[in-house]
Amino acid sequence: MPDLAATLQSHFGFSEFRGGQKEVIEALLADRPALAIFPTGGGKSLCYQLPAVLLDGLTLVISPLIALMKDQVDTLRDRNIAAARLDSTLTAEEAHAIYDQMRRGTLTMLYVAPERLANENFRNRLASTHISLLAIDEAHCISEWGHNFRPDYLKLAKFARDLGITRILALTATATPEVAADIRRNFNIAEADHTQLSFHRPNLQLRVTSCLEADKRRTLLERLRKDPTAPTIIYGTKQETAESLASFLKRNDIPARPYHAGLRDETRTACQEAFMSGEAPIITATIAFGMGIDKSDIRRIIHYNLPKSLENYTQEIGRAGRDGRPATCELLACRDDLRTLENFVFGDTPSPQAVRRVLDQILNRGETFDVSHYDLAGSNDIRPLVINTLFTYLELEGYIAATTPFYTTYQIKFLRTLDQVLLGYDQRRQAFLRSLFATGRDGRLWTTIDPASAAQELGCDRERIIKALTHLESHGDIVLKLSGIRHAYRRLKEPENLAALTKRMQDLFLRREEQDVDRLQQVVDYAEETRCLNQHLLRHFGETMEDRCGHCANCLGEPGKASGLPEAPAPELTTEHTAPIQTLLNEKHAPLRTPRQLARFLCGLTSPATTRAWYTPAGGKRRARLVSHDTFALLEDHPFADVLAYCDSVIIP
Repeated sequence: MPDLAATLQSHFGFSEFRGGQKEVIEALLADRPALAIFPTGGGKSLCYQLPAVLLDGLTLVISPLIALMKDQVDTLRDRNIAAARLDSTLTAEEAHAIYDQMRRGTLTMLYVAPERLANENFRNRLASTHISLLAIDEAHCISEWGHNFRPDYLKLAKFARDLGITRILALTATATPEVAADIRRNFNIAEADHTQLSFHRPNLQLRVTSCLEADKRRTLLERLRKDPTAPTIIYGTKQETAESLASFLKRNDIPARPYHAGLRDETRTACQEAFMSGEAPIITATIAFGMGIDKSDIRRIIHYNLPKSLENYTQEIGRAGRDGRPATCELLACRDDLRTLENFVFGDTPSPQAVRRVLDQILNRGETFDVSHYDLAGSNDIRPLVINTLFTYLELEGYIAATTPFYTTYQIKFLRTLDQVLLGYDQRRQAFLRSLFATGRDGRLWTTIDPASAAQELGCDRERIIKALTHLESHGDIVLKLSGIRHAYRRLKEPENLAALTKRMQDLFLRREEQDVDRLQQVVDYAEETRCLNQHLLRHFGETMEDRCGHCANCLGEPGKASGLPEAPAPELTTEHTAPIQTLLNEKHAPLRTPRQLARFLCGLTSPATTRAWYTPAGGKRRARLVSHDTFALLEDHPFADVLAYCDSVIIP
């Protein structure tokens, strides 16, 4: 065993390990797979970074967050550790430089997203590379029992087996006992090599305040006025909530900035940087904010709405008080929030008819085929994540195998004139390039080329065209923009009974729906807890705390908790609703043909078909997007099950 303390000091500048780190590292260096469940900010990354500098070979890190990859790679390079990341922001030349380092064996660590492993060319490169360690961040995503299942994670265990990788580290900040057991089973991790730190943070004061939706803003204002400059994150469910709360607080002389996925990239970046620097102390955000945030002095986390799960909640409050000083984590709780959260859950589940159509389209395309997941999602009105999950299940059951995805459209902007670009090439290559660009469609700034059509027209293979364009880009002659990704597959076998396969797939989605609803009930149970809040959370993660914490609001006997969560009376369906809905039905919009499609639309849930659809308003001349229709989100405050039942009654099959 190498001198771990010396390596820790010389490469990372730390004099001692944090709790759990040394045990995990020793298991890995002994060539055993390990599972590390450390709370947010617990030092998970060192558990693979330190072994990486000691092991002979490449440490491959699977991470879903580009921003986190970039930060870690920059930090490692500052420490003279050969690290790189492969993601969609890199140029072809930058990617080829990384591949060259892999080939020469000079790269110590490589960060990639799980989706990168769907590329057969990349998998082939890895097959010829000595991988000494596979580290999987956010490992709870592998488990169908987890709160944040991602289909590409489900394939990681098979990927490791195919490449013969035995030294594996699975890392997560949130895993229930069921999820931890699932991770261990997938990667053959012994219970003795499962290291879990306590989720208890004594410096965090947990508080649940029961209040109706109508009272939340007043309560929020009271909290913030006590210390308007304290670094604070306020979490809401919807983008509109983040925006409206920021406006409300500004009107009341509390400076706040909204943050959500609907903002432009530069706006989000500016918002995050302002928060990190202290310029903007208060952020109103969706859960899009916080992943990879390493700000130690956050003093308050306020959940304006109920979170999606206790796992999400624990991760989000874990961003507070990392400096060890006291911080407050408050949940403003009422049952009204459940309607929106449940609507999201039910809105994701496809119909059996849609699943059958997709399976027909996938499994009847011949021995080799390629598809656009985007087009499949739109034509069948199934969310892209569900489409990806379907393909993953079919891969794992041995029906198909992913090969290499490719782009159908290459847009080219010349940085020099064509004559200048052709200088230095022989006549044969000049003629080929001139013919290639002649196949394109010229715009004001960009020329668009379809490589497949160009190859057919020029009588060459598609790969020659891609290599030529990539070569020109790497030499600074052109800029490339790629779009229209298609995923390629091989069909390995045909289903004996397509109806049975359809039912099996649909049952998986229904089980997922049921699990998500159960997770919402777990949040309600926590919010209605009258005893120690920390004991309740720790039990959820399989941890026992014998005595009450003594520092949560319940233990301190603070007011704010009623027996059960308050709830406004359920809204009724009246003629004010049914009349415009009947008008909508009379307009016969194709994306609203089934009861589930209509119910999603009325509850304000977008779908691939509705977001791409247009219509002409009555008496209007200009078309508008269907989601701008007056009836979109008309029933967003109604329970989805009630809306679906109503839609079943008004749509005749």
